[in-house]
Amino acid sequence: MNSGTPIAVVRSELRDGILLVTIDNAPVNALGVDVRSGLLAAIEAADANPAVAAVLLAGAGRNFIGGADIREFGKPPLSPALPEVCNRIEACSKPVIAAIHGPALGGGLEIALAAHYRVALPGAKLGLPDVLLGLLPGAGGTQRTPRLIGARAALDLMLSGRHVSAGEAHRIGLVDCLSGGDNPLEAGLVYTRQLLAAGGSVRRTRDACALDNRVEQQAAIEQARADTAKTSRGLFSPMKIIEAVQGALDLPFDEGIVQERKLFRECLESPQRAGLVHVFFAEREAAKAPETQVAYPRPITRIGVVGGGTMGAGIAVSALDAGLPVTMIERDEAALARGRANVEKVYDGLVAKGRMTPEAKAAVMARWCGSTTYDALGQADLVIEAVFEDMEVKKAVFAELDRVCKPGAVLATNTSYLDIDQLAASILRPQDVIGLHFFSPANLMKLLEIVVPSRVAPDVVATAFELAKKLRKTPVRAGVCDGFIGNRVLAVYRQVADYMMEDGASPYEIDKAVREFGYPMGPYQMSDLAGGDIGWATRKRRAATRDPRSRYVHIADRLCERGWFGQKTGRGYYQYADGARSGNPDPEVVAIIDAEREIARVKPRSFSGEEIMRRYMAAMINEGANVLHEKIALRPLDVDVTFVYGYGFPRYRGGPMKYADMVGLPKILADIREFAKEDPLFWKPSPLLVELVERGADFASLNQ
Repeated sequence: MNSGTPIAVVRSELRDGILLVTIDNAPVNALGVDVRSGLLAAIEAADANPAVAAVLLAGAGRNFIGGADIREFGKPPLSPALPEVCNRIEACSKPVIAAIHGPALGGGLEIALAAHYRVALPGAKLGLPDVLLGLLPGAGGTQRTPRLIGARAALDLMLSGRHVSAGEAHRIGLVDCLSGGDNPLEAGLVYTRQLLAAGGSVRRTRDACALDNRVEQQAAIEQARADTAKTSRGLFSPMKIIEAVQGALDLPFDEGIVQERKLFRECLESPQRAGLVHVFFAEREAAKAPETQVAYPRPITRIGVVGGGTMGAGIAVSALDAGLPVTMIERDEAALARGRANVEKVYDGLVAKGRMTPEAKAAVMARWCGSTTYDALGQADLVIEAVFEDMEVKKAVFAELDRVCKPGAVLATNTSYLDIDQLAASILRPQDVIGLHFFSPANLMKLLEIVVPSRVAPDVVATAFELAKKLRKTPVRAGVCDGFIGNRVLAVYRQVADYMMEDGASPYEIDKAVREFGYPMGPYQMSDLAGGDIGWATRKRRAATRDPRSRYVHIADRLCERGWFGQKTGRGYYQYADGARSGNPDPEVVAIIDAEREIARVKPRSFSGEEIMRRYMAAMINEGANVLHEKIALRPLDVDVTFVYGYGFPRYRGGPMKYADMVGLPKILADIREFAKEDPLFWKPSPLLVELVERGADFASLNQ
């Protein structure tokens, strides 16, 4: 019978003494106020009803509870608050069991932790990803999790924000039991009946004993504190999470909960949260392009990749990981063997680390095949070329694809800079040509710039976005220009870094300032990692069209002329001893810079870290505004997503355009006008930036 809770998104049914409580708030069973009220009412009813021996919590559809309701973000809190609901579930006098299938994330996992027992089905994903939004688990998660699984495992979950499978959750003690099948109610009922038959009673997580060995647990907290100090790059919430877990070790549960709420409010009030929430929503919006609203994607069941170098192999791995068969084309058998080896190297690394079995690797590689003839691509639904960055080379590849690929096959180029309209016009089916700009290493980097040429069919664009989804990439729509969104803006702020280097800042000072801003590495470390020869080739390609009046810094060219291309040659801006991944400052590079300053008749001056970043960010923001003004990017959020996911921009600062809004556009424009007194040719304020300041508007207003 249906006992009828007053809230439709939570249903209760009494079955043989077990109160089945089903959360049914499509699409992800988010913890909106109606769900929270319904859960509270259901637990109250269970406690008051002597016919209820136990309570079973389960989610309808494909989820247990996917987390907070994003519609409530940024709004005044509504009662009952989640901590109140979790505490009431835990205080229930009848055993409460959570049957977890699909995602149990954030507040969803905190609900499960408040239950007395947990059973997980095969597809369950459990996690506390609050750190990704600049928060900490604020409904008892920082107190219950370490008491249940110990500080080390709890901190790993909370500081990484990662999801764990049902199997891992069982191994670390997050759930009590694993069940087969895909019906959480059936699995939960079987487990609950067994529990009651065995005399199982209320067992509160607050009383769990995983923190009992104080010395061991304190060591785990200290290790996390030391590691986080090195890796968090200015993030506010990770240290607050550690502080809360320290409270779990030091304080009684109720006092730990009070401290958790205090720390949660501090995170809530941090400006970092605004940046992180912006990125959260921007990532979802970036996946919506005009073409995806009006066209259906073409089917993608077979992928072709032309080129087996580092990029081609990375793209192949991405497709293989998505379960797609891949045909790789190379010019001869030796190159094809190297291409296969590049692919296998990725999987061999996973096998060596114990993250993949040899059998699983063999199953993946069975989907790979190679050929030295383009005819092997006759049945491919989508082909991606990843050959040398030269227009004539790429045109030759596309002529072959035009010849052999079936009608309707999508033909994609991975070019970083070149004119895709020109490439598309060179064949008989320009409507099928699109840019898919992967970032290296392609199997790891999340960003995929989808570059839309003028004659492409809408369903080809929709297909590209569908492919991004299959490959678990974060797509951004870009228009055609030299460098698209990311590399076009990169070229400008790298230029200003070079100007500062010639004017007196060392590359090491610039890298340090950029790291302290929150980047994982500075522009000169990045150049050494990517290879200085790539930028050198681009500069030589652009030399003929460079404005002769514009300033040009020769320092990078001087290093390249010596064959110092970075890590791969053991020397670039830094020296890399014996193949080391991290380099040391190079006195000879400093001498080369000094010599170039003399040639350019520059009197060097000092730069503070603050001035370095003012100039670096002003150049980035101004060119981002130009990209928007020219409709290369549709919205400021697309620029933000590009730089957060492809260029290491600190996530908590929200991306360059969100950062500009937080600093204030009048301040950014004033900086540009101040710098223009030195170099008016370079520092030209973007018309869009000027217009927004005059209107008193911000970039966020253009995201609507």
